Amino acid sequence: MEFRKFKNYYVVRLEKGEEITSSLKVLCQKEQITLGSISGLGAACEIEIGLFDTETKKYETTVKRGMYEITSLIGNISTMNNEIYLHNHINFSDPNNQVYGGHMVRCIISATCEIIITAIEGNIDRKFNETIGLNLWEFKKED
Repeated sequence: MEFRKFKNYYVVRLEKGEEITSSLKVLCQKEQITLGSISGLGAACEIEIGLFDTETKKYETTVKRGMYEITSLIGNISTMNNEIYLHNHINFSDPNNQVYGGHMVRCIISATCEIIITAIEGNIDRKFNETIGLNLWEFKKED
C-alpha cells in the first residue's frame, strides 16, 4: 500500500494480494483517522460479500473467486471499543458484466485498487443495538 495525504484527503493505492479492510485499518491506525468516508475502484480476485438478514440478525455471506472489476467501493470509518471500525459496501462485475454487491466482508486485490479517504475531524463511536442486531452509530451529547 502506498498513499499520499492532501489536507484531509488520503489518496491510497493498494497492491496485488492486499486485502482492503485490513490494509485500510492499518492506515487509519497509523494516521489516527477515527472518522471519515471511503470511496474506491479497482480489480479483485476474491471477494466475500454479505447480506444482513433482519429476522435472524445474521449476515449471509457469499465468496466469489475469479476476475472482477470493482465498480464501486463506498464506506465509512468510525470507532467501536476504541478500535477502528470500517463499514464498507462493494459492487463488482464479472467478465460477463454481471454485477454483484453487498456488505464487504473481505476483498483481495488482483491488480490494484485506488481509494480516496476523506478524514473528518472528530469521532463517532458504535454500539451494538440488540433490537436491530447491528453495531450502530452512537451519537453522544457533547458536554
